Amino acid sequence: MLNNKLTVAFLSFTLLLSGQTMSTGPQKRLPDRSMGQLLLRLENYVQKSMDKTGVPGAAVAVVYQDQVVYLKGFGVRKDGSRAPVDENTVFQLASLSKPIASTVVASLVGTHAVQWDDRIADLDPEFALSSRTVTEQLTIRDLLSHRSGLPTLSGDILEDLSFTRPTVLHQMRLLPLPGTFRTTYKYSNFGYTEGCIAAAKAAERKWEDLAEERLFKPLEMKSTSYRYSDYKSAKNKATIHVLIDGKAVTRYQRDPDAEAPAGAASSTAKDLAQWLRLQLAEGMWNGEQVVDPAALRETHTPQIVTGIDHNTGGNSYYGLGWNVNFTSDKKRILSHSGAFFLGAATAVRLLPSDQLGIVVITNALPTGLAEAVTSTFFDWFQYGEARQDWLTLYNGLFREMIESGNNDSTDYSKLSPPTSPSPSAPLSALAGKYHNDYYGEIEFTKVGETLWMRLPANGALFTLAHWDQDKFTYRFEAESGIGTRGVVFSPGGAPHVLIENLALEGDGVFLREH
Repeated sequence: MLNNKLTVAFLSFTLLLSGQTMSTGPQKRLPDRSMGQLLLRLENYVQKSMDKTGVPGAAVAVVYQDQVVYLKGFGVRKDGSRAPVDENTVFQLASLSKPIASTVVASLVGTHAVQWDDRIADLDPEFALSSRTVTEQLTIRDLLSHRSGLPTLSGDILEDLSFTRPTVLHQMRLLPLPGTFRTTYKYSNFGYTEGCIAAAKAAERKWEDLAEERLFKPLEMKSTSYRYSDYKSAKNKATIHVLIDGKAVTRYQRDPDAEAPAGAASSTAKDLAQWLRLQLAEGMWNGEQVVDPAALRETHTPQIVTGIDHNTGGNSYYGLGWNVNFTSDKKRILSHSGAFFLGAATAVRLLPSDQLGIVVITNALPTGLAEAVTSTFFDWFQYGEARQDWLTLYNGLFREMIESGNNDSTDYSKLSPPTSPSPSAPLSALAGKYHNDYYGEIEFTKVGETLWMRLPANGALFTLAHWDQDKFTYRFEAESGIGTRGVVFSPGGAPHVLIENLALEGDGVFLREH
């Protein structure tokens, strides 16, 4: 979903965030009767934060002791429109989809349709990784806790290039495993997706149908779906926005169907409030045990160490779709953030011991607003006051990440082109079809005095601009990076071409076909 540097930075940030409401000192929680006061402060804080960040729309739900105590929309669904956000406005959730997905899988575990430690090789024999040993041992638990050893990107650029889910999952067998199996934490959207898809195959259901049958229908989440088409067809939906010079602009669409369990859910604050109730009531909803409590508790249980909690000095963890941290008095904090850098940001936080949960969904690229609201509200509840200016902190961190996030491959739009570029080889000599085992085939066509590139073979068409010698550039805009990227031909010997930004995931080198 993001380029490599931005992905790592975002994940490190969200892990830090997941422990930020901890304290080494005694907790000073406000009495229960002050909840009404906290909610008044919350409403004011959300509105002021939107004004500061330029986020056009947001929705918030708070659940306390099995009651939806706050449910409200703010701002507008689309910048320039008067249509207001309300509790029924559908937002894209990005990686907030992950803890929802693990809830669905927990429902299967609770009915013994699958077990957390079922092997993927048994559930989905067509799936493989580059290590035969890992492939033979890999389980649902491994993939939903990001401990398979897959690299952080692992399939994201293929998704950006519009490859389908089956193709992306098939190609993951060609990726090296930089992490150590069951020891190294590396966040992988498509690793997580495969864990859920394998469970759905065991239940002989499509993932999208399974989620609807097992979770959305029982909880009456009528506006929630893992299908992008459902989001797109919703009349009351929040359009995604990027911020340009502080102004929200609708520029992109984000179709995440390929990674549905990991990032494609869409929902409303009203629906998500019911999911929060289920989480805090150990799978119970309106007197019915929808998800087995033991199976759901396992999703909240640490599965792998992700780092050090800088507040307590203890470990931070990832469970099954949840960041897991503990306060100094051993209370569990569950959290997760979601981000589409093309225009959406979300955050959820739970304090199960106090039956408190909050979810914030927004329709702009990450500004820190969603995380700041959840952190500030939990500070108020636990300590009586905010311990620092979370919005300024998170907004600065996200701004830095976005500004520096494209440096893994050169962005030529930020460079001055050569004043006297050397000519390239004849364009007719560069034109033709090239192949890469991971990305497949691409084709370059000479059109007049320019080269066109179709990437992949049945994908988008890009016009190349000459830079210098046999180097050209093209404009690429996707979750894995927005900018002008390099295309470097080597026409002599064994002719090949390097697509620089594709080297972030595969090797990026395509060999000329003869």
